[in-house]
Amino acid sequence: MDVLSLRTGFEIELLAPAGSDRQVLADELAARCDGRVRRSFHTDSEPSVVPGVGVFRHLSPAFDVVDADGRPVARLVDDITLEADLLPVPGRSGHRGWYRVLCDDARLLRLVERHADPDAPLTTVLDRVAELFGVRAEVVGSAVRVDDTRGATVAVAMPLPAGRERPCEIITPPLSADHAVALERLLAPARELGFTVPQEAAVHLHVDGAPFRRPESFANLVRLFGHRREELWAALGTNPACRRLAPLPDALLELVEQPGFTVAAARSIGLTKYADVNLTQLVTDRPLRDTVEVRILPGDLDGPAIVRRAALVEALLARCLDPRPLPRGAPLDDLAGVRR
Repeated sequence: MDVLSLRTGFEIELLAPAGSDRQVLADELAARCDGRVRRSFHTDSEPSVVPGVGVFRHLSPAFDVVDADGRPVARLVDDITLEADLLPVPGRSGHRGWYRVLCDDARLLRLVERHADPDAPLTTVLDRVAELFGVRAEVVGSAVRVDDTRGATVAVAMPLPAGRERPCEIITPPLSADHAVALERLLAPARELGFTVPQEAAVHLHVDGAPFRRPESFANLVRLFGHRREELWAALGTNPACRRLAPLPDALLELVEQPGFTVAAARSIGLTKYADVNLTQLVTDRPLRDTVEVRILPGDLDGPAIVRRAALVEALLARCLDPRPLPRGAPLDDLAGVRR
């Protein structure tokens, strides 16, 4: 069995069967460890169909599972990239009374998240936010809206779109040992409950970002994912239907070959998390999650299979920590066999 040595977090995208939802899995996971489920909000964004508004940011129902001692087991959230499997079985909006809170300003949405109660029903969830602005929340059809005193909309709560209760991204805490066993504790119940791997699914890995801030290590990371995209996709079995993947910018590949380059210099390139590897947390002064995120593993419901692919990634990342520049022509297997 493949074994990982790095502290690793996993994000595993699944789909609940029609008529079920991610809370069903959260409740089952909690029951198996004598734990409990806490409802919370998950933040995401999507293109807007409203003229003049580029992106709508929103809060959707999330479920945090903790064990009997209050330690995190998993967080279960929506993933808006999962769509194809929802179209044939649309369901009804507002499943279980669930809703989303929409806003066109990231700062306002953070304010809403801080003051809104995720356990509150749609009709009252924005009441505390309305108080902050000295107004009252207004019911508009099936939605609730808060406008400020000048009529500008702050946030809107609307019934969850049909089917959006089914996508279920399992986010693990960082795992330090027995990774496959820990994943099976989450995935075996999912399989038993009829959860499946959606068409666009991926598995993301998070490892500690600090070692990769050294210029030599950062450069090797860029070389690995920048010059070997096709090889990596083939070796890992990357899902071609997975959304929000992209190659690293050419400007970044050029930067790391310049003598005396600094990691901070990459800030001006405009990196995005929606790439094969998310390096954004390495180049910021205030990382929200101090990790390197590898986003090209295919969706899977089997813990050992996920760890097997993760072991290849870990071996390649270990080679990136070697200060010697990553050779362009060496096979991936050779690179994976070189340890510090």
